[in-house]
Formats: sequence, C-alpha cells, structure tokens
Amino acid sequence: MRMRTKKRLSILVLVVGLPLYIVVAVSAVNWLDRSFGRMPFLLELAVYIVLGLIWMLPFKKLFSGIGRAE
Repeated sequence: MRMRTKKRLSILVLVVGLPLYIVVAVSAVNWLDRSFGRMPFLLELAVYIVLGLIWMLPFKKLFSGIGRAE
C-alpha cells in the first residue's frame, strides 16, 4: 500500500471511525449499567481502558510508519 493511501486511510479511521467506536463503547457500558447495575469505579475504569486500547489493534499495521517521510 502506498504511503499516501495509508495516510488518507488513517485520517479516515481517526476522524470517522474512532468517534463511532467511542459512541458504541460508551453505549455498551451504559447498557451494562442498566442491565446489571452500576459497576464499581475501578472495574468501570478498567473496562474503559481496555476498550480504549482494543480499538487500535486491527489498525496497528495501518498506523505503522505514518510519521515517516515519503
């Protein structure tokens, strides 16, 4: 994949995909709260941290080398 294409795809993922993922992740945690009651603070924090890190695993190869010059 050309570097220009990688850069454009990474911008698209960050501008469109990441906000959509955030909405889905927060909605899922809110659904868990409604269904099973409020989680303890540290568990909820751990869930948000895991969800915050897991989104980038499929895009690791796409984001690698973006900062380098062409």
